[in-house]
This record gives sequence, structure tokens and C-alpha cells, in this order.
Amino acid sequence: MNYKFDFVRYRKPFLLASLIIVLIGIGSLFVQGLNLGVDFVSGTRLDFTVKQNVDVEKAKSVLENNGFKHPNARAAGDKKEIVVFRTESILDKPKIDKLARDLSKEFDVKVTVQEQKVDPIIGRELARNAIIGVLIACAIIGIYIAFRFEYRFAMATVATLLYDAFLIITFFSLFQIEVDLFFIAAILTIIGYSMNDTIVVFDRIRENEEKLQPKTWEQLSAMVNQSIQQTLVRSINTVLTVLFGAVSLFLLGGEGIRNFSLALVVGLLAGAYSSIFIASQIWVMWKWRSMKTGKEEPKLSPSTE
Repeated sequence: MNYKFDFVRYRKPFLLASLIIVLIGIGSLFVQGLNLGVDFVSGTRLDFTVKQNVDVEKAKSVLENNGFKHPNARAAGDKKEIVVFRTESILDKPKIDKLARDLSKEFDVKVTVQEQKVDPIIGRELARNAIIGVLIACAIIGIYIAFRFEYRFAMATVATLLYDAFLIITFFSLFQIEVDLFFIAAILTIIGYSMNDTIVVFDRIRENEEKLQPKTWEQLSAMVNQSIQQTLVRSINTVLTVLFGAVSLFLLGGEGIRNFSLALVVGLLAGAYSSIFIASQIWVMWKWRSMKTGKEEPKLSPSTE
């Protein structure tokens, strides 16, 4: 197919929009932070299975009667049959059993409970290891791409991967969706997917560069546009295929993997966007700057396009 859209020409609006999203994310993290689950903070999470369309206010009343002021409780599950209660304290089994009995009396049903506890030391260690894991993954990817391609491709790819990860974090911060270990798994999954999508575009750019040997800005931008157009159908088909699976998991999967599936959906869309509108545009601007300072002096500058 012959696409007429000039991706390089509109690189500045694309990059500006991406920068605005980053600034919004930074602001949200400073103002709201992340809604960290018990995987990353000390405390206890209790999932009480009560009944369909459970009245959360009644459940909160029971929790308040047991000494929890302003309890952090919400409804969950496909039929809103679960009361999820989080507290920063570590609850012992007798206390948990009493909460389950009191809820059973309040709703006149047998309440079952699943518990998850994390002490402060483990919570801090998990958070630190999660951050280190993402940074190590990006560093190794950058080194590999620099070795296989060149440093400009590597730096553009790493910048794109960090953007994709930060966009997911921004989404979860804005809407205060709980962050757990599955969230980290989703980010690492998206990093791998986004890298694959970006490398496909960069590999075609490298092939066309060797064949066309661009010397002017027009030639360079035309080469990048051609490379994106040649891989665009593949990129769209790939992201749609994976997106269908992620959306199915979100709609039909259980409560335990719902946030993971949501992070995948957001990350897949971010990865498809960034490989075309961020990574390629960073590379073409950097490449042009290198060409201007190299031995071969190009004829035109981007400002005259």
C-alpha cells in the first residue's frame, strides 16, 4: 500500500504531545503517587467473598466496628461479590476470622476470605528490585542494539521503552489503580513487545539507508517515511492480534489478573505509537545532526522544509 502521510514532517507535534503526557505523569506522581498494593507496602490484604452486588458501605460499617477508622475497602469481582480490604497493619488469624464472622452475620451468608500479608522489609525490597529489574532490562537492550545496529538506534530505543513504561505508570497513577507484582510483569512484557516493534522499523531504516545513501534532509526524511510505511501494516496487524488477547483477558479473566491485562492494553497501544512517532523521529533528528557535522555537508536544513 502507498501511504501519503508524512510522519517526519509532523514529528514536532508528536514529540510535543509525548512530552505533555510525561509532564502530566510527573505531576500525577507528585500529587497522587501510586496506589501501591500490599506487594510493595507493609500490611494485609483481605478478599472477602460475600455475595453478588455486595453493599460496600455495610462492609465498611462492620470494619469500623472492629476498630478500623475510614477502612480502605472496595467491591471487586465480575459480579461485585468480593470486598477487598487493605490495612497497613499485619493482622493475625484470630482477627481475620472475627472479621469474616462479623461480615457473615451482617450479610447473612457464609463469607470466605483470602489473605495476603507483606512485612515492611519485604515490601521495600520488592519495590527496589522491581525498579532495578526494569532499568537493567532497558540497559541490556540498549547495549545489544548498540552492538547490532548503532548507538543512535540504541538510545532512541531505550528512550522509547522508558516512555512506554512511564505511560503505563502515568495511567495507573491518574486513575489510582492498584499496583502489584503483576503490574511489573506487564511492564517487562511491554518492554519486550515495544522493543520488537521498534527494531522492525529500525531494521528497515538501516536497510534503506544502506541502499539509498541519503545526503539531504529531504532524502533522509523520505527514507524514514518509506521505512515506516513499509512496516506499518505489519505493526498494525501485530498490535491488533496481541491487543485482542489482552482485551479478552481483561474482560473474561479473573480479578487477580485484571490490572495486569489493563496494563497490557495500555502498554500495547503506547508501544505501537512510540515505535513510529517517537523512536523513528528521535533517530532521524539525531542522524541529521550527525550528517551536518560530518564530512559530507547536506544541502538543506529541517527549518527550510
